Amino acid sequence: MQLSREGTALICQFEGFSPVVYRCPAGLATIGYGHVLTPGEQLEQPMTEAKAHQLLRQDVSIAEHAVIRLISVPLTQGQFDALVSFTFNLGAGALQRSTLRRVINRGDHAAVPTQLMRWVYAAGRILPGLIARRQAESRLYQGR
Repeated sequence: MQLSREGTALICQFEGFSPVVYRCPAGLATIGYGHVLTPGEQLEQPMTEAKAHQLLRQDVSIAEHAVIRLISVPLTQGQFDALVSFTFNLGAGALQRSTLRRVINRGDHAAVPTQLMRWVYAAGRILPGLIARRQAESRLYQGR
């Protein structure tokens, strides 16, 4: 599976575009559409939206592969998109060690919205933007 246009739009909506490096709420150096810089990575600033979309596609590919590897039950496109958004935002490690993953792999799809809402913290604080993102992911997961 691959992230759909709707899933890409969701990620872009919540990440926003920044042509210059900034610190995200978790304190990570970020640019473009949520691209987290690796140690020593240098990118031209200001970044063009075309370059940001190229980086987004690379980063999304990593999240897609993680979801495919970690989720063992069949998913609808909306469910896949929601999980790729979650994984893009929090990383494959968060999905791997989460109760969210366990409930999905048990087939308990009704429990997913509650599990997603547990992931609304950054640097120990609840962030309204993360609440909105998890709600949007929940709707997408549920096919709404």
